[in-house]
Amino acid sequence: MSLTSEDKEWLLATFATKTELQRLPTHAGLEALADKIREDLERVETKLLTAFQQWASPLEMRMRTHTAALRALDAEVEYHEDRQHPDQNAAA
Repeated sequence: MSLTSEDKEWLLATFATKTELQRLPTHAGLEALADKIREDLERVETKLLTAFQQWASPLEMRMRTHTAALRALDAEVEYHEDRQHPDQNAAA
């Protein structure tokens, strides 16, 4: 693709100097930037998932321990309620 003289005039009028024109990204430059952004995004996702996993794993273990303790307490309370009111349990 070549630029017409009108395009060149517009570019020179819009961008004051040739160095400003040279700073505009090329297709290859944009592709390289997109690749860098993808790599950075993947690195951030990996760090985030790792941090979440490190936080969630001990939390899940604590929740399972608490769940087991609550189930044991429920069974204990039910046992004592059955012993405290034997006549209600026999009728049921």
